[in-house]
Order: sequence, then structure tokens, then C-alpha cells
Amino acid sequence: MSLRLILAATAWLLFTSIQHSKAQLITAAANPKVDYVVPSRYDLEIPQIDLISGYLGNRYQLNLEKRLLQVDEEGLLAGFENRPGKQRWIGEHIGKYLEAAANTWLVTKDPRLKQQMDRMFHRLLETQDTDGYLGTYLAENRWTSWDVWVHKYDLFGLLAYYGAVGDTKALKAAVQIGDLLCSTFGDTPGKKNILKSGSHVGMAATSVIDPMLDLYRWTGDKKYLEFCRYIIRAYDFEGGPAIVNSILKHKRVDKVANAKAYEMLSNIVGLVKMYRLTGDSQLLQVINYTFDDISANRLFATGTSSDHERFQDNHYLLADTSAHMGEGCVTTTWLQFNTQLFSITGDLKYYNEIEKTIYNHLLGAENPQTGCVSYYTPLIGEKPYRCNITCCLSSVPRGIALIPYLNFGLLNNIPTLLLYEPAQIKENIKTSSQKTIPLGLTLTSEFPRKGTATVQVHIPGSAQFPLQLRVPEWAKNYTATVNGKSYKSGPDQLLKIERQWKDKDKIAVSFDIETEIINGGKTYPNSFTLKRGPQIFALDQSLNPQLQLDKTKFVYPLQDNIKLTDAQDKLPKGWVGTLAYATEIKTADNGQQSLVFVPYADASQTGGFSTLWVPAVSR
Repeated sequence: MSLRLILAATAWLLFTSIQHSKAQLITAAANPKVDYVVPSRYDLEIPQIDLISGYLGNRYQLNLEKRLLQVDEEGLLAGFENRPGKQRWIGEHIGKYLEAAANTWLVTKDPRLKQQMDRMFHRLLETQDTDGYLGTYLAENRWTSWDVWVHKYDLFGLLAYYGAVGDTKALKAAVQIGDLLCSTFGDTPGKKNILKSGSHVGMAATSVIDPMLDLYRWTGDKKYLEFCRYIIRAYDFEGGPAIVNSILKHKRVDKVANAKAYEMLSNIVGLVKMYRLTGDSQLLQVINYTFDDISANRLFATGTSSDHERFQDNHYLLADTSAHMGEGCVTTTWLQFNTQLFSITGDLKYYNEIEKTIYNHLLGAENPQTGCVSYYTPLIGEKPYRCNITCCLSSVPRGIALIPYLNFGLLNNIPTLLLYEPAQIKENIKTSSQKTIPLGLTLTSEFPRKGTATVQVHIPGSAQFPLQLRVPEWAKNYTATVNGKSYKSGPDQLLKIERQWKDKDKIAVSFDIETEIINGGKTYPNSFTLKRGPQIFALDQSLNPQLQLDKTKFVYPLQDNIKLTDAQDKLPKGWVGTLAYATEIKTADNGQQSLVFVPYADASQTGGFSTLWVPAVSR
């Protein structure tokens, strides 16, 4: 049986099974004790059932099968069980794994994953010292180098596991870590300066602000909130990164400390959570300046940032392998940042960045055939996939695990479809008369190949309530039809349909997916690529063996001259993905050449050269 059929069968069985009711999920899991002060516009909680198939679902399942279930368990735990570890940051990986595994298990309920993460969780707990220490350093080297950083990811993993499974031992271990950090670091006599316990102007250590705020939410213990206030004060200590004040002053992230992208963004995600918990308007300014600056000046077309792990000058976006661009940790943290902002505001500009990142650089960083991950994922050159344990190879699966949390949810308290991948969804909603009913949605489509979808509604009897459909920024001629009545919308909008719904009502959705020409900007002014819907395309040498992709130049095509034809038959046996398009383009020497484009996320999966930016001369 094919993977696609297995996914469809699994989705239907889970959709119709009473074993995964909302009541049982709540019984099995825990809930935070502290609500955000700033109201959420989009609920990030997973629905009762949310199973995606199709293009994204296939890659999500491969992340489970090829990456999470294949991790080196002994390697992840060795540094804890036999201190010190062989890498300074070896301890971060178990936390990253537990977070990705817990989020994935909440969706899939895969028993293999449950057994694996339970086993690794219990082995990890056995290594925690009585004072709460859960690192990989010898006693004489505690709180040096990456020790606080390791505890940061311990917290992420333990709290995610607790939230998914409800095992109080996980929360107890996290509390012990939090208490140890609070008693060790601070600006009162006898405590250590956290800036001196981490790299990159202290930003590695101070990024523990993010999960410490989660710990405050889970426990309600205000000492964790006060500890995070201390971290914000510490930014401005002598030799500190001055994250808040630098961004307020310059409105540029490349002017902060040493511009280290991953550690800085991790801190700023923490500042987003601090804003959500306190309503501090100054932090909101910092958050907005950060988004505006990165999205306008430092973002690659595929939804990532960083060059040699740092934010560079405006529009300096070198994309080949030598630039070490698109660090996987930055890709995932940028996704987390936009997810938080979308949750706060419901503003589609943040969701557009989420969609861009998921469909392009996030998936492009994990080989769909092997589950291996590239630390840096270039737009020009061979993607250097590896299967060993290292920083970004643990981060990318965390990002992929978030996908089902972002395709459907309550946006402004209205059930909202955000993506058009095939899916089975079930959630309790309130009707217009405030009655709670179960809502099921079966979404059938061939997206992203075709701009059509059918959404079937499953409810007991009939009920009146609104249902929202996101109209993507790239969609043209969008129409949704229910029982002969059509609803139209322009791009980048939310289309709300409120009516008396009946069981098995269907919404027929159609939209045009046009091909766009994207130019290489200031860094690659004489290059172009193609974009279709949310997907950026690339040329893979293995599909274009007649070309020297790093040398051949083409005549820059006019927008209306690009015509794509399906070239799925050009894909080799074993290729993961079914999207390939051919087009005829003139070469600089007045010849004509057929090119086969594939989504950037699929390119280079068989090894070898691929390029997103195609060299060209103007017409």
C-alpha cells in the first residue's frame, strides 16, 4: 500500500474513532495555570483531530518515520549519562527531540513514538541531580559555555512532554531546573551574572527567557516571571547585548550585539511571550521593529535568514554554499516568531511568512528520502544533508512538527481553514446561539498542483455558525460555492460564510494559481526564479542533465511569456514529490532550451547541484 493510501486510511480511522475525543485528550494532558494578558486572536491549541495528507502531510509523516523514529537515542542521552558530553552543546538535542516528539504525538498518537519518547524521558530524568541540575558538564565546569542553553532545551522538552502526556514528573523536573536557575543567577548579592554564562554577548544564556516564561504559565509561580524580568534588565548590563534598547534605537537587528541570528531571535520570541503575559507596550515596539526589519531587509525568498549565522547588512543575501546561509535553527525560530505574532494579532501578514517558510526553506532543509537534515541550506549548490546529531539537525524537525497547528484553528473565535491541503479535522465549536457542537471538516484537494478544493461539513443535524476560509495573497479569482450560492473574495483576505449549515454540506473552492517571476534582488540582480502559489521553484541538475546550471545564462523572461507544462514524467524513480514543470526559455546565445523546475523544497534530494537563482540577461 502506498504512503498516501496509508495516510488517508489512518486519517479516516482516527476521524471516526471515539478514542481520540477532546475529553480524553484533556484528561491525558495538562493545561497552563496562567492565561495571557493580551488576548489571543488565533488559538494555537491542536484540535481534537487534525490530520493532514497530500504534499504537506506526506512530508510531515516522513519527518516522523525518517527522522524522529530514527534518532540516535544513545547519542542524545550519552552526555547526560556519562558527563561530560563530547560536544559543548550536546545536551540541547534531547530537549529538542522531546518537544518535536510530544507535538507530533499529540497529532498522530503513534504508539511507536510514544514508547520511544517515554523511554528517553525516563532515562533523562534519572540523570537529574538532587539540586535540579540537568546538564552535561562536570561540577567544576557548571554554568560555563553552553550549560544554561542546555537547560533551556531541557525545559522546552520537559514542558512539551508534560503538556502532551500529563506526567507530573516532567513538571517536577522542570520546576527543579527553574528553581536552580533562579537561585543561581540574578542581580542580587551572591548570584551569578547570566551574561557571563553563555556565548554571543550573553544571548545564548539569556534566551532561556523563552521556556522560563512557559514554566511560569504552567505553574503560576511568579518567581519565574521575575527571573525573566531580571534577564531583560541584564541585557543592559556592562558588556550585554542591549537587545531591547538597540532595536528601539536602530530598528535593525543587525545592529544588536554581534548580530547572531539564532540566539537573538530566541530571545525575541521570549520577549513576545513576555508581552503576551504583561502587555508591556515597549516590548511590542521591539517585536514590530524586528518583524519589519527582517521581513523587508534580511529575508530570503524561501522564508529564512542569516549568513554565517548572523544578520547581515540590508539586502545582503548571498545564497550559495560558501555563505552558510539559511541556518536551520534560524528557519525554525523565524517560524516560531511569526506563529506567536499571528496568534496575538490574527494578522495575515504573519501567516504569509509562516506559509512561505513551511513550503520552502523548512521542508527544503530535510531530505524527504532519507530524513537527513542540512545545517545550512543553500539556494545555490548542493544541499549538504547529514544524519548525525548537531544543532540545526535537531531544530528543523521541531519546525515541521508545528505544521498541523497552523492549518486550522479558531481565528477571532471563528473556525478557520488556513491551508488547502487534504485534511480530516474535528473540533468542538460554538454556534451562533452559543451552543457547543462537534464540527468535522473533510478537505479534499490536489493542492498545490491544482487550485480546487472541496470542504465537506460534518455536524449533528443542522446549526448556524460562521466558517472562515483564508484567501491566500497569491490566489486569484477566488470563489467558494455552497449549495449554488457563490462567495467571492480578493487575495489576502478572510472569507466568512455564515449560514444555517447542514450535515454533509459541501463548499466547492476554486482559485487560480499563477506563475510569477521573482528577480534576484540587489544580491542577484541578473537572476530570476519562478514562484507558483506559495512554492518557490528551483532547477535540479539531475533533472536538467543537458545544462551547466552554474554557467548557462538565459534571457530574462517577461511575465506573460512563462507557460508551464506538467513534467511529472521527468521525475526519476524514488523521487519524493510529484510536482515538476517544464518551460521553454531562450538562452543568451539566441537558442531555445527546455527547463524542468521543481519546488525548492524537493530539489537536491538525490544529491548534486541545484539552483533557485537562474542566471539571466535582460531582454
